[in-house]
Amino acid sequence: MTVNWKRSIGSWCIKGLLAIVVAGGVWQAPAANAAAPSLDSIRVAMFLDLGSRYKSTTPAVTLKSAEALSGSIITSGSSQEVLSIPAAEQVRLSVDSFRVKVLETKDWKTASEAAKKLQATSLDKPLLFLSSTQAGNVYQLYSGMYATEQAAKEGAARTAKTVSAYLNGQVPAVKGSLYLSAGQFDSQAAAEKVRMTFSSAGIDAVNVLVPSGAGAKYAVWVGEAANTVDLAAVKSAAQAVSSTTLNEVAKDTAGIILRQDVGLNLSQAQPLHHYMLTGSTSKLWIKGSGAGIQVKERSERTYRGAMEVGTKNGQLYLVNELPFEQYLYSVVGAEVPSSWGAEALKAQAVAARSYAIYQGKKFEVAHVVDTVLSQAYNGTGSEKGSITQAVNETKGEVLMSNNKLVETVFSSNSGGMTADPSEVWNSPSSIFAAVKSPGDVSSQTALKKWYHIILPNGMTGYVREDNVKITDNFTAAGLSVMTVTATGTNIRPLPLIQSAVNPVTQMNPGDTAVILDKVNESNSYEWLRGPYTSAQLLESLKGKVSSLPASINTLEVTKRGPSGRAVEVKANGQILDVKYPDMFRSAFKGLPSTMFDIEPTGSYTVLGASGKITTLSGSQNISVISASGVQNASGAGSVVMNADKKSIVVDKTAGFKFTGKGNGHGLGMSQWGAKGMADEGYDYKAILQHYYQNSIIIKE
Repeated sequence: MTVNWKRSIGSWCIKGLLAIVVAGGVWQAPAANAAAPSLDSIRVAMFLDLGSRYKSTTPAVTLKSAEALSGSIITSGSSQEVLSIPAAEQVRLSVDSFRVKVLETKDWKTASEAAKKLQATSLDKPLLFLSSTQAGNVYQLYSGMYATEQAAKEGAARTAKTVSAYLNGQVPAVKGSLYLSAGQFDSQAAAEKVRMTFSSAGIDAVNVLVPSGAGAKYAVWVGEAANTVDLAAVKSAAQAVSSTTLNEVAKDTAGIILRQDVGLNLSQAQPLHHYMLTGSTSKLWIKGSGAGIQVKERSERTYRGAMEVGTKNGQLYLVNELPFEQYLYSVVGAEVPSSWGAEALKAQAVAARSYAIYQGKKFEVAHVVDTVLSQAYNGTGSEKGSITQAVNETKGEVLMSNNKLVETVFSSNSGGMTADPSEVWNSPSSIFAAVKSPGDVSSQTALKKWYHIILPNGMTGYVREDNVKITDNFTAAGLSVMTVTATGTNIRPLPLIQSAVNPVTQMNPGDTAVILDKVNESNSYEWLRGPYTSAQLLESLKGKVSSLPASINTLEVTKRGPSGRAVEVKANGQILDVKYPDMFRSAFKGLPSTMFDIEPTGSYTVLGASGKITTLSGSQNISVISASGVQNASGAGSVVMNADKKSIVVDKTAGFKFTGKGNGHGLGMSQWGAKGMADEGYDYKAILQHYYQNSIIIKE
């Protein structure tokens, strides 16, 4: 790989100079007008639909706590406590939006099997309720939620096909949030008696908890209509079975629809309380006194602080609000191992704090999200004593430049050299630049080596060194021969254990293979991906470039940025015009970074000592130039070896292999590089100064 080092800033080796710079006053107190920005509390979205900007949705969330929880309905002018959730009780929460009532049945097996069919889809997620009528209990299967009535209509058409075997003549129908009120009552029992009148006649009706004065009352709402025409039809049907006065419920009335949920365990009906929030601008605030709240849909993690449920773009959102510094206890622990040196942890704490504050209300109802789109946030499970100490010892400290907060982006591993902004965003920056980061190599120090091997049948793959025994045999070219030490040893397509990827083959003791090379295990510092066929790459490139060839015959990096990252790639000699260089990662099937080389696998060009060039192809018999003269060989499985005994193999299928370094965009601080600097004795301020140019630490 050819790398232009001219714009490298800083030097890892000049440790003394860095120390002198720090001691010489780089970290002096800033001017009075450069007060450090801060947050008392932070809002973290776990599920949120912002369309193309961000989309993470679920039809319902399941909460539980070791302590009793309270639930309050929040509207524009008030907050009213209406719920009390006992300790250790699981409850489900959702929002009232467009949905599809798929079917209603007395048979649990029919309902659960149909729900499983919907659960397997990506667009129509099931909600399964238990409702009582005078004739007995019935199961009501819904799908949703949907942002618009039209989206729900499309969902109804899909679900009709998905669960056609279970409908028994029923037609999935679009439902919504328009209702008729049949009155308010002091007890749920009184409301239930009225509700039963309508539900026993086949008319949708629910009990609703609504704020009233200093407490709450139970209302009966009839309908769940999607539009005014449907609501008029509901009113006509309802008046035919009851003389109760029915009034339209004002749009966006705040309340909690009370239902029994049986959709959490589709193997057995286990009713749970389900609270469905009504009113597109209302919120449901769930809080305890400090034991934490578990969210089942987030791997049953437990979170500090309170939870807010609301509606955004017709979908449920869940926001965790908690003290800001306590948020960092989790973030730093989720981003880096707690076993790292204290100075590396403190550098991560300052970077995480600065980044979070910089975001503002980026996600409209929240400052950040809980994924790496912002920063990894896993609740109390990632908190550790060393992390808490690092956060506490840097409390209030942020990174600023020219009196402005720095957006302290960071990545896992920069592959020895951080990225220049031009290689990621196509824009300059005085904060970020390509700087050396040799500490990144520490990510692979504890990893095993792997052997790249070729079997007698021409198959190639990788086997880890601790599964191998080197024999006393050699090939004519001097390459070692090996066998394995255990029955059924997997030969992997990459020097990496991938449980979801089938091995190339298996070997048993006594089976032999030729060792072509000994390589590091693919990791965050250096890695190998592929080979990928033309068809696989074309599929991955769809939507990321404006035009695609019919097939990819050649693929090469034709321009690199200051750190050596690819900023231009050509296929068949034509530029692949991605919007920004970092998009090459997703364009090529999710590569770890853009610091990569591309190697064709279907053929190789060999330059002989005489200057003669021969192309070795996997599809034909050709002449191979070797030290002993010209030899005829089949292309596929043929080995080409240089004077240093580095070998490559011609694959049967033409494709492209990617070899690279680094993991992430590479901008700003490299987490593994920070660890390396800390291990060398640098403090967190020197680490941050190295990765964020022209910046200073300011404490609130």
